Amino acid sequence: MIFERLKRFFIVLEATEGDDPVAFSPGQAVSGRVVLELAAAARLGALRLRAMGAARVHWTESRSAGSSTAYTQSYSDQVEFLSHRDTLKSVLPTDNGEVTVLQAGRHEFPFTFQLPETLATSFEGKHGSVRYWVKAKLHRPWSTVKKVKKEFTVIEPIDINTPALLAPQAGAKEKLARAWYCNRGQVSVTAKIDRKGYTPGEVIPIFAEIDNCTSRAVVPKAAIVQTQTFIARGTKKQKKSVVTSIVGDSIAAGKREVWHGRALKIPPVGPSILQCRIIQVEYSLKVCVDIPGTSKLLLELPLVIGTIPLHPFGSRTSSVSSQYSVNMDWLSTIPEQPEAPPEYSAVVSSPEAEQSLAPPCRSELGGILEGPFFAYIQEFRFRPPPLYSEIDPNPPSDNIRPRCMTC
Repeated sequence: MIFERLKRFFIVLEATEGDDPVAFSPGQAVSGRVVLELAAAARLGALRLRAMGAARVHWTESRSAGSSTAYTQSYSDQVEFLSHRDTLKSVLPTDNGEVTVLQAGRHEFPFTFQLPETLATSFEGKHGSVRYWVKAKLHRPWSTVKKVKKEFTVIEPIDINTPALLAPQAGAKEKLARAWYCNRGQVSVTAKIDRKGYTPGEVIPIFAEIDNCTSRAVVPKAAIVQTQTFIARGTKKQKKSVVTSIVGDSIAAGKREVWHGRALKIPPVGPSILQCRIIQVEYSLKVCVDIPGTSKLLLELPLVIGTIPLHPFGSRTSSVSSQYSVNMDWLSTIPEQPEAPPEYSAVVSSPEAEQSLAPPCRSELGGILEGPFFAYIQEFRFRPPPLYSEIDPNPPSDNIRPRCMTC
C-alpha cells in the first residue's frame, strides 16, 4: 500500500519576511511546496491543491413557544474570501494501463497563488472565525485519499496615519445620583484622547476631569473594551470583553479629580475588523465612575486598533531625515503626537508664541537649509499674521494739509 510506504506528507509555506512564514497581507503571493517522502517506490494518480479563506458565524438561541413548548433557533452564515484550485501532479494511465511510479526518497511539488486585494484579518471568536488554509490531497487508484492541511494568517493593514484616525476624541457626560427618591447630587466626567487610531504596545494618555458633587466618595476607572459582533440572518450576537483597565484614586464628596495624561497601555490584541459583512471587531475607551447606590456614569470614546504605527513627522520626512545629521533642538517644541490645532486668538495674542514659531537662524544650520527636510519642517513654522488693532499704528501727521477732493 502507498500509505505504508509514505513516510511524510506535509506542506511548507515560503517565508515572507525573515523566518516568519505564516503571516501574509492582501494582494501578496503565497508560495510553498507539497513534500512527499517515500520509504519505497509507489504509484501516484494525482496531487491536488486547494487554497481557501472564509468567515463563518454560528450560534443557537433557545426560545419558548408556550408554557410547555421550547425550541432552539440556529443562526449561521458564511462569506468566502479565497478559493483557488490547482493540480500539482496529474498522471494519466498509459496505453498498457500503467501509471507513473515515484521512486523512494523526497519529492517536492512547488505552488504559487495570489491573494485577493480585499481580505479580512484572521480571527477566532466565540461565535465565529476568519480562517485561511491550504489543503493538499494525494490520490491513487483504488485507494483512500490522503489529506494534509496548513493554515496561515492574513493581516489586513490598517494605517493610523490618516486624518480620520488622527483626529482627537472627546466627550462629556453627567449623572444625577439618586437613592430612595433622594437627590444626592451630580457627578460629571469630561475626557479626551489625542487620536482615534492606535497600535498594540502604545500608551494612550487620558485627559479627564471628574467632578463629584454628591455626598459620597466615587471611584473613576478607565478600560479598553473589545466588542465582537456576529451577524446572521439579520440578527446580531455580541460579546464584550475588557482588554485592559486602570483604577483611579477615590474622589471625596464635593471634590474634583483631574487626569493629566493618565497612561493606559494597549496589550497585544488583534486589529479592528470593520469591513467584514458578518464579523466585526471594534474597540472603545470607556471612562466610568462608580457611584454608590446608583448605576455607573459611563463615557465611551471610539478606538481603532491598527497595524501601521504612527509616523511622528509624516511619511514624507521619514525617508529624508536620515540623510542629515544636525542639531535641531529647536524642533523639541513640536509634539510627537498630533493634536487639535489651537484657536487663532490663542496663538497671536502671546508674544512667546511668536518667538517659538520663528525658524532657526540660518547661520546655525548652514547649508542644510537647502535640504528637503528643512523645507518640509518650514511648512509648519510660518510666523502668525500681525495683531489686529482698532488703532492705526501709523496715524497721519497733523501738519499734512488735507487733500481737496475736487482736485
